[in-house]
This record gives sequence, structure tokens and C-alpha cells, in this order.
Amino acid sequence: MFDTDPVGGLPAGATALSGTWAVRAETDAPSPPNVLCQTGTAEFPALLLSNSVYTDSVITTRFKPISGQTDQAAGIIFRIQDKDNYYILRANALEGNVNVFIYQAGQRSLLKEGTAKVVTGQWQELRGEVKGSHMRGFLNGTLVVETTDTTYKAGKVGLWTKSDSVTCFDNVQVKAA
Repeated sequence: MFDTDPVGGLPAGATALSGTWAVRAETDAPSPPNVLCQTGTAEFPALLLSNSVYTDSVITTRFKPISGQTDQAAGIIFRIQDKDNYYILRANALEGNVNVFIYQAGQRSLLKEGTAKVVTGQWQELRGEVKGSHMRGFLNGTLVVETTDTTYKAGKVGLWTKSDSVTCFDNVQVKAA
């Protein structure tokens, strides 16, 4: 929750890897008054939440895609090695899917795609579970996508969007599994 963080800045402990991230007040926030929003345009806006490293984890966030002509995406990134190497669990309102990607040497590759109705302008829940090489992605409590990969064994966690997506996040929870 970003309710104690100052409006206009980054949450305590967070580092923007790319994009324009800031805490702002939203009247419909799942936990009022503040949320974290990405409002800039970049290829893959990404934010590191903290320097904590996780091997197996469950990461949950509430998100709301607000706008974007090219994309309306919300993502959780995990097992972050650095700004160019991590996994992405991404929900996209324009494409109607929840996908798992690997981001390696600054290049994104699809690992697995799942079809799901992601609604613009509505708060939804995205949850990623990773244990060993097994990754699962849930939208609003429903399993949408799962895959395996052994490239990254542990790493940090964060949030992600794509292109011109204006997306807000709230109630981010990270638990070691």
C-alpha cells in the first residue's frame, strides 16, 4: 500500500528502472487514498520495489489499466537480476491476455500465453507464483497461465508496464513461498 508515501514521489525503497512512476491520490483506490501509477512512455517501464531477494515467492497486486493507444498493460516482474534480466507476468486489456515473458539481455521473449478478459478502467488482481522452475499467473483468482523456465533462480521483485500504458497499482504483497 502506498498510503503513507508522499504524493508525487516514489514509494519508500523503490527504484525506477525506466518510465515515469509516482504515488498519487485516487478516489477509487482499493486501499485509499494513494496508489502508484506509471504515466510515462517507454518501451518497458519498470520499477524495482526493494532490494530484497526471493527464490520462491507469491506476488500479488491490484491494478487498473487507465489508458494507452498501443498498450494497456500491467505487470509483475520477479527474479530480477538487473534492469535487463528478469521474468514478467503481464496482463493486457487491449490484447485480452495474461502472459509470462523472459526479459534477457534487454530483449523480451514470450514463454507462455493465456487468454483472459482484462478490463480497462477497473481494479483487478494479478498474482504470480514462482516455485523452483514453475511459474503460475492468476487474474482475479483464476489460473490463466503457467510455464517453467530455469534461467533465473532468485532475484528481486517489481512492477512493469509497456509502451504508452497508463496503469495504477495498489496493495502490492510479496511473500516468500
